Amino acid sequence: MKAIRTFTVRPVLAEALAPLDRLAANWRWSWSRATHALFASMDPTLWESIGENPARMLGALGQDRLDELARDEDFVRRVREEDERLTAYLDGDRWFQRLEGDKPVHIAYFSPEFGVDGSLPQYSGGLGILAGDHLKSASDLGVPLTGVGLFYRAGYFRQSIGDDGWQRESYPLLDPYGLGLTLLRDREGAPVEIGLELPGDRVLHARVWVADIGRIPLLLLDSETPSNSDELRKVTDRLYGGGGEHRLLQELLLGVGGVRAVRVWSELTGRPAPDVYHTNEGHAGFQGLERMSELITHDGLDFDTALAQVRAGTVFTTHTPVPAGIDRFPRDLIADYLATGLFANLDAGRAISLGLETWEGGDQGVFNMAVLGLHLGQHANGVSVLHGEVSRGMFGMLWPRVDVDEVPITSITNGVHAPTWVHPALKALSERAWGDALTDTHDWNDRGAVSDAELWGVRQQMKGELVAEARHRVAASLATGSGIVPGWLEDLLDPEVLTIGFARRVPTYKRLTLMLRDPERLTALLTDPERPVQIVIGGKSHPADDSGKILIQQLVRFSRDPKVRGRIVFLPDYDIGLAKDLYPGCDVWLNNPLRPLEACGTSGMKAALNGALNLSILDGWWDEWYDGRNGWAIPTADTASSDEERDDAEAAALYDLIEHQLVPKFYEREGGVPVAWLDMVRHTMTDLGQKATSDRMVRDYVQRLYVPSAAHDVALRADGFAEARAVAAFVARVTEAWPRVVIAGVDSSGIPSQAQAGDALEVSAAVRLDGLSPEDVAVELAYGRTDEDDALSRDHSVQRLQPAGPAVDGLTTFTGTLPLAVTGTFGYTVRVVPAHPQLVSPVELGLVAYPS
Repeated sequence: MKAIRTFTVRPVLAEALAPLDRLAANWRWSWSRATHALFASMDPTLWESIGENPARMLGALGQDRLDELARDEDFVRRVREEDERLTAYLDGDRWFQRLEGDKPVHIAYFSPEFGVDGSLPQYSGGLGILAGDHLKSASDLGVPLTGVGLFYRAGYFRQSIGDDGWQRESYPLLDPYGLGLTLLRDREGAPVEIGLELPGDRVLHARVWVADIGRIPLLLLDSETPSNSDELRKVTDRLYGGGGEHRLLQELLLGVGGVRAVRVWSELTGRPAPDVYHTNEGHAGFQGLERMSELITHDGLDFDTALAQVRAGTVFTTHTPVPAGIDRFPRDLIADYLATGLFANLDAGRAISLGLETWEGGDQGVFNMAVLGLHLGQHANGVSVLHGEVSRGMFGMLWPRVDVDEVPITSITNGVHAPTWVHPALKALSERAWGDALTDTHDWNDRGAVSDAELWGVRQQMKGELVAEARHRVAASLATGSGIVPGWLEDLLDPEVLTIGFARRVPTYKRLTLMLRDPERLTALLTDPERPVQIVIGGKSHPADDSGKILIQQLVRFSRDPKVRGRIVFLPDYDIGLAKDLYPGCDVWLNNPLRPLEACGTSGMKAALNGALNLSILDGWWDEWYDGRNGWAIPTADTASSDEERDDAEAAALYDLIEHQLVPKFYEREGGVPVAWLDMVRHTMTDLGQKATSDRMVRDYVQRLYVPSAAHDVALRADGFAEARAVAAFVARVTEAWPRVVIAGVDSSGIPSQAQAGDALEVSAAVRLDGLSPEDVAVELAYGRTDEDDALSRDHSVQRLQPAGPAVDGLTTFTGTLPLAVTGTFGYTVRVVPAHPQLVSPVELGLVAYPS
């Protein structure tokens, strides 16, 4: 018989073990080696079987064993010490507290998924893992941040592979109490419920679960509540489990419900209201409309003033490099929801316009969540330098008069949380050598601190653990009802063989099967009798993506060929748990997406921090950090005439690199150790250890985006929103007048026919402002080197010209002098842009005038 409900019965802890409840409830255990080891020591076999989750452990251990541990003085001492460490971690000043100057008081960080730990499966791939690492580093750095997401009762999905190689999905339900989550309750002890008005006089209710991620509260909204109808209870059933209106309901709950949950949380805890709202992708874009509605309803602002205020305090991060990755909804569907009173006093027509594709070639019948995010976020960024360039081109149509290089989307390259992803054995080696694990100052090139034998020994240990885990997983997937597994499994993989890893989500652009392009050549590499190669692969395809499932099936079928099955293996159900074995256990990490479709690709960072070398297309983070000593770049066949030709060329380059560079360097030994290989490993761990971390990433977000955003929010909010009103009035005034702003003429003098360095270029521009004042604009001299088409280089400079006096016959003259300091081909132009101290970019409004 199947139970209609399951839940966890918690035992009674003796007073000496009471801190275990607190330790289990704070997810810092997931990256604290000592706390993790404490719970594992209670019963190592049980710990592994229940998925390595402390809350589950306390429920499964049994009262007798807990009573026994309460009498163990050594264990009680360890519990007390871990509780003291947690207190010091939560209460002590950290990097953010020591940061000088004005800074945010509270950042609300919205994401549709969070990958904190494998036992909390609220993630599908890189976006969620990135969000989880963001929270962990924010905690380690002391950043006052609150995470906001949804609690999916069935998570994403568990993957199995059938006899035919086809992916199967299952959705085991999660018990939030058994995961270490706490239900948010009001001061009377009743569960807090958030309500959203829906069409048809319906109301979507959600309770709020709280996960303590170190110092960071993560609020997860859950529609599984008696207040909802059966239909609405399913809104948060699965991550990315539905389309159309189901997805819209999830995103409304995340954005609108998330803002309301943060308000209640702040009130109950006494935390100040957020002054920065960070939306991790467009899914949470509705949070901006909710905040506008609040400002209009409670503070009496008009639409434009509320928009200016919301934009000032919003950071929008885009992760997608392709339009197909953006959520888009029918305009009429959005109109139906906005007509319900969901956003009180908000002009529905103007609100909808913030998400419409109004540019030439766009579809004004759809509501685009990325467009909404960019319209509501004054600060926007991509997640690598290359992705920033791609994003500026992809969204440049929102600023049609602006050169693509100046589209106001910057970039902050992603990073990974080293304490989570670096293997415990490597952490221990680091602590022995430097006394402080996982800092960005360790010089792994110092053979006096860590010898080749020590480093290679740890690398081999980690690879051995991967081989054991691979055999275990394959055995579990192949076992018959009698528990019999094939005899060849004992020879699956070999710790002495060059091991390449590849694991990620499986959309077609990531090209899971590029390695199969020439099966005979791949087979020869895998089965070389002297210097073989082995490949370990993991990945999940979205349940609705049959194209991705076909790729998995092709790979699985190839791996089952008796000629190669000991050298290539697909490991099912790729998740955080498998990743923690896979990244450290590989010698090389492979990534071969279609360039430039990989926004960042942080899996290679995790591998690198564990001493693996990267073998990758120059895309995402690898495009900016590849230096020839940390791995190998697969050449991109940009000039190929077809996708087939491109895949053939890039696959051939991949085989060539493996055969002629990776294999010789790996198998060349001195005293049994690949010294030249370890030179690259040492350089990788030292160099990327300084910049491929989420600590660096979060510091960048704080200093480059959060601090400026908070400053703008505070400035506009002061004196009863006086500056917000001024900004709104300014935007309206310049937008109305801009079609009449004209550069009537540009004159230059002071330069002879043959200019020389040191000459002075004197420029004057006559500008018709027609209703605007000289203070409303900046007349800029843009100058620098030019190319063969007379276009200024990307690194051109800008000098502001100054008004020479009052307007004459409607023309205001602006002048300036430029000493020529560079030699070579030189050019300049003049332009007019709006000028206001609260604009973060001179082209933010998309208004630019050039000489006719």
